[in-house]
Amino acid sequence: MDQFINDRNALVTDAIEGVLSSSGTGVTRLDGYPHIKVVVRTDHDRGKVALVSGGGSGHEPSHAGFVGRGMLTAAVCGEVFASPSVEAVLAGILAVSGDVGCLLIVKNYTGDRLNFGLAAERARALGHQVRMVIVDDDIAIPDAPQARGLAGTLFVHKIAGALAEQGADLDTVADTAQRVIDNTLSIGMALDTCTIPGSNKEQRLSAGKAELGLGIHGEPGVEQVDFSGARQAVTLLVDKLGQHLAATENRRSQVALINNLGGCTQLEMSILTKELLHSCIGEHIGWVIGPASLMTSLDMHGFSVSLLDVSGDDDLRAALLTEAAPRYWPGCSAVVAQPEVLPVSKGLSPSRPAPSAHEPTRTLIDSSCAILIGAEAELNALDAKSGDGDTGSTLATAARALRNRLDDMPLADTPQLLHSLAAELSQTMGGSSGVLLAIFFAAAGDAASRGSDLQQALQAGLARMQQIGGARPGDRTMIDALAPALEILDQGLPEAARAARHGADATAGMTRARAGRASYVSEANLVGHIDPGAEAVARLLEQLAT
Repeated sequence: MDQFINDRNALVTDAIEGVLSSSGTGVTRLDGYPHIKVVVRTDHDRGKVALVSGGGSGHEPSHAGFVGRGMLTAAVCGEVFASPSVEAVLAGILAVSGDVGCLLIVKNYTGDRLNFGLAAERARALGHQVRMVIVDDDIAIPDAPQARGLAGTLFVHKIAGALAEQGADLDTVADTAQRVIDNTLSIGMALDTCTIPGSNKEQRLSAGKAELGLGIHGEPGVEQVDFSGARQAVTLLVDKLGQHLAATENRRSQVALINNLGGCTQLEMSILTKELLHSCIGEHIGWVIGPASLMTSLDMHGFSVSLLDVSGDDDLRAALLTEAAPRYWPGCSAVVAQPEVLPVSKGLSPSRPAPSAHEPTRTLIDSSCAILIGAEAELNALDAKSGDGDTGSTLATAARALRNRLDDMPLADTPQLLHSLAAELSQTMGGSSGVLLAIFFAAAGDAASRGSDLQQALQAGLARMQQIGGARPGDRTMIDALAPALEILDQGLPEAARAARHGADATAGMTRARAGRASYVSEANLVGHIDPGAEAVARLLEQLAT
């Protein structure tokens, strides 16, 4: 799989340079590439406790992205998913430790424990005060003798960093860090494995499956489970988390860290956040960090949830809420239990005509909606060849909304019905096509109000749509199918459908689009592919005709 990297052997140092180049002042690195890859603060006061963390790379922005005032003093980076060497860890300790000492924050993996542990012993032998805490927040494996360290590590970075910045002594910072670890739970889920740079992706998940309880190094999850959507995924995680939550009546006692493992879109992460806050443990969540990419696993299409119990602990809450300098830290926000929903302006809520019944019209509209909904996937696939792949979804979304409004529409009054269709599409159909079709039906409604028959009214709507949208027949848009169909609509629906099909098929030979999203696409991506808007018109009329 192609990736945006240069030399596989230099990808970690290249990435560190990118972080440093974009982090502004206050952060630099130690000399010693490629064996010593340590990012350090330049503004650290050695009269304050230093915080050193790190581990294998591939978890960006952890760990180098969290070096800065209020969080880490140094991050020691290994190769992808590989612990840094003892010498690299020791170099990090010696670079930032003063007389007040240093705290090592280590995730519970054998290589990290050993290398950080031995480096701590060597630093102590040189006269430095060093304490070490091991983060083991993973709850996926019941009674695991060595629970893994996951995204809950970020709670430790933030809280210990705040205390160190405030001047707390080493024992206070270390003991508080351990208290955070003892009260943190994490679990993750993924729909796909990650891609190790320079290697082929392992394909171990079949369609419709997800991995529950996986780590952050591409290792398999505890179990493969059936997957049916965001709500079910969150429910599975919440069930596991709920088994470990202490029974309490304290509402808003938990801080939730919602972590993107690398491959989820922001849209997905927002949906997962909504599901978590509406789940059975939602009322216990008082603060949220994220959703954001914080402790990733390269490009893994998955997420994790970490919970920190801060009930009755004002110090932990205060430390979480203090500002921190690293730009990758998203901050901690209080949950709004029920946000106030404001009404739209009166100008956007026009008076609706009185509904009226007319069964043939209702059947026609309902059938049209069913056709467009059924064609969603095929139209999306066609649009992906020459556009952004959403024509089918855009039309289907509008069709579903229109179906739900049929009982409230003036089906027996053609002018009012056309205006109602315009109003509905302007609100429910996204993109330029929604606006253009709203203009089409509004102008048709105006014409019908002046006494035009249906064919004349629709042609008036087409003329207005062309005037405002700028497209003409031959420009490779839905007009190439719509215009010829309306021209002979008085000859019957079968004839109109044949004209629409002829017009739609002709768009496959048009090498240049002069309107719409396809106008930005090269000729090579247009030839041989029917315009999806024109295909939708032709398919709609063909199926209505039968």
